[in-house]
Amino acid sequence: MNEGMQVRQSHFPVKIFGATLGIMLLVAGIHMGIIQTFRHLQLNGWIQTAIVMMYWIIMAVAFTAFTRQQMISTYEKPMQELAKATDAVAHGDFSVYMPLLHTPDKLDYLDIMIMDFNKMVEELGSIETLKTDFFSNVSHEIKTPLSVVSNHAQLLKSGGNLTNEQMESVEGILVASRKLSNLITNMLKLNRLEKQNIQPKMEEYDLCQQLCDCILQFESGWEEKQIELDVDMEDQVTVKADPNLMELVWNNLLSNALKFTEAGGTVKIKEESTEESVRIEITDSGCGMSKETKNHIFDKFYQGDTSHATEGNGLGMALALRVLQLSDGDISVDSELGRGTTFSVTLPKKEEQ
Repeated sequence: MNEGMQVRQSHFPVKIFGATLGIMLLVAGIHMGIIQTFRHLQLNGWIQTAIVMMYWIIMAVAFTAFTRQQMISTYEKPMQELAKATDAVAHGDFSVYMPLLHTPDKLDYLDIMIMDFNKMVEELGSIETLKTDFFSNVSHEIKTPLSVVSNHAQLLKSGGNLTNEQMESVEGILVASRKLSNLITNMLKLNRLEKQNIQPKMEEYDLCQQLCDCILQFESGWEEKQIELDVDMEDQVTVKADPNLMELVWNNLLSNALKFTEAGGTVKIKEESTEESVRIEITDSGCGMSKETKNHIFDKFYQGDTSHATEGNGLGMALALRVLQLSDGDISVDSELGRGTTFSVTLPKKEEQ
C-alpha cells in the first residue's frame, strides 16, 4: 500500500518546531525589552521582579496549553478513535471505518496505519460473510441426507428381528442423528440471527409464566438427578420481547444448570424487577468455570468442560447472547471453579403508557 506514495515519517511537521523556536525567541526578546523599559523608568526592584514573574507565568501557561492542545488534536484524539474502532472489531463489528487524518498528498505513518486497519477490517468482514454463508449452505445441504439416515434407522428399529448388537448400533445412529440435527438447527438459527434475517416480534407477555413453563419442561431431569429447585419469583411481571426467542434463552440456561449440577445439588432461580428492568439469576451448585472459560463462554462452538461435550454443541450461549442483543437485554456470568455458576439476564420492562 505504501508503494508510490510520498509518506511523511514524522507526524509533527518540521515547520511546527521552527514556529515554536521563533515564538520562544520572540518571547525572550520581549523579556529583554521589558527589562530595558524598567531600567529606563527606574522602577522599584520588587515591582520589576513581580512583573517579570507574572509575564513568564502567563507565557508558561500559554505555551503549555498550546502544546497540550496540539498533542490532543494531532495525536491523542486519533489514537483514542483508533482504540474505539479496534474494540468494536474485537466484539465482532466489521462495519467500522476510520477516516484518514490528512489529504492524500500529506499522508504520514499514522494515515498508513489507519489505511491498513481499514483494509484489515474489510478483509475480516469478507471472511465473516463467507463463513456465515458457508455454514448456512452446508447446513441446508446436510439436512436432507441426515433426515434420510434418521428415517432408515427408525425403520430398522421398528422392524424388529435385530440382534442386541444391531439394536445398539441403530440406537447409536439415532442418537448421533438427533445431535447433528440439533447442531444444524442451532447453526441455522444463529446464522439467521447474526444476519438479522430473523427480526424479533416484540410483544408484551408475562415473563414469570414463561419461566415457570420452561422450568416444568425439565421436571423429569430435576427429579432424576434429585436436584433441589429453589424458585423466587413475583406472581407476574410484564416485559416487551419476542417470547419465542426468549424461550431459547431460558431453555439453554436451564439445560446448562441441569447438565452441570451434580446429583443432589441445588439450582436457584431468582427474579426481581425495578421500574425500568427485570433481572433473572439462574444459579447452579455445579463445577463452576475457570477464568478462561468465562472469557469464551459466549463464543460459538466453545465448550469449556469437555466431560459434558457429548451433551451439547457449543452454540447455546452464543444463541442466548444474540437473542438478548436483539431484545435490548444483557447477560453476564459469575463463576468460580468448584463453587457453581450464576447467569444473570436483564431485560427492559414494557414501556408505561
